[in-house]
Amino acid sequence: MERNLSLNLHVLVARLDRAADRILRAEHNISYSRFLALALVGELGVSTQRALADGLGVTEPSVSRMTAVLATEGLLDVQPDPAGGNRRQLTLTDGGKQVVASLRQEFEEKLAALVAHSGVPYAEFAEHTATLLATLDRVERESTK
Repeated sequence: MERNLSLNLHVLVARLDRAADRILRAEHNISYSRFLALALVGELGVSTQRALADGLGVTEPSVSRMTAVLATEGLLDVQPDPAGGNRRQLTLTDGGKQVVASLRQEFEEKLAALVAHSGVPYAEFAEHTATLLATLDRVERESTK
């Protein structure tokens, strides 16, 4: 068996992202990138645009435009940082919390069905994925020391 995990993981994630974007746009009129932004703000609690940009792997100007749209849609609250400067604090509105909760559940169910259909045990897949992410986080922290 040829070892090509890195390419296969990239292709899998890219295809899952595209499928998620198609589903969200068709069924909920929101892009996957905007949903991810809301989900990250929800996970991080009160966050900044810089932290969100880092989490999404995009530029701060891109996040600034995205957060403005999400705020206009009533899903995100964007406030100046009380410490001053040009930083903005981000929190989900009640509407944003509701969107994240319902869509996260829907996606989890669809992914669980896909994993079950593949014959891969869901609990093992979830555990291995969490272990890989934790290892990557640790390695990245250690490399910046």
